[in-house]
Amino acid sequence: MSTQVANNSLGRRALQKLLRQKLTVICFVVIIIYLSIALLGALNLLPDFQARVGESYEPPSLSIAKIFGTDIFGRSVLFKLLAGTKTAISIGFLVTSIAVPIGITLGSLAGYYGGKIDGFVVWLFSVIVSVPYLLMVIAISYVLGKGMLSMCIAMGSIGWVGLCRLIRAEFLKHKEREYVLAARLLGANDYNLIFKQILPNVLHLAIITASLQVLGAIKSEVILTYLGVGVQDGSSWGSMISDATGELVNGHWWPLAGVVITMFFIIYALNVVGDALRDALDPKLVD
Repeated sequence: MSTQVANNSLGRRALQKLLRQKLTVICFVVIIIYLSIALLGALNLLPDFQARVGESYEPPSLSIAKIFGTDIFGRSVLFKLLAGTKTAISIGFLVTSIAVPIGITLGSLAGYYGGKIDGFVVWLFSVIVSVPYLLMVIAISYVLGKGMLSMCIAMGSIGWVGLCRLIRAEFLKHKEREYVLAARLLGANDYNLIFKQILPNVLHLAIITASLQVLGAIKSEVILTYLGVGVQDGSSWGSMISDATGELVNGHWWPLAGVVITMFFIIYALNVVGDALRDALDPKLVD
């Protein structure tokens, strides 16, 4: 009960601290806007980015569809950016939903039980980190086949290492603390000790890591699509950057400018929110 009360108190104080930071609140709003765009895309309520709205390479104008101009086929750059936003946010959350549970589970088991289980988990993530991240993702993606789902599985299957290390280290410290020893003396089993006693005290690490995982997945998707491994249907920021290589030579700067602006806001917002969550949720840093 005391642990639950402490966690609730920490949660309230963290929320109050976040709400006092205007920049963090603004960044939360930015993230919500991007999430709303992704939701509209999932419901097929976004404009068709393949539809022709004008002539080839029209510069930006006051028209909503042409606010970022058009591409070589006369398609709206804005509509392509919206489709890319849906793709990026979907990938970010799908990768996170794969990586975070794996990292929490393996880190908890390794830190709590130690011995052979800990040795196996340490060996596993040591092997994974011995290969450059992008090379590993590309290799797994090629084995599974090109496409968004394959890319997400590849990034999620190796993106758990950082969180696993953090959770494992915290479990190694917490399992010897007084509240855990007291619960064990009262007859608590391993499941209770892991998931009801220790994990709630280190879960803030998973929340912080999740926000950074989304950020990392978005940037990785752009790089992989640019390299030709990721999204193949053109609804990606990476494919737009790839197309911009030839467009800039001919003086058509607006497609790339639109991608840069769109990526800047979400990446900046996720960075700010990640730092704010770390400061607010870490018990060592809470005022």
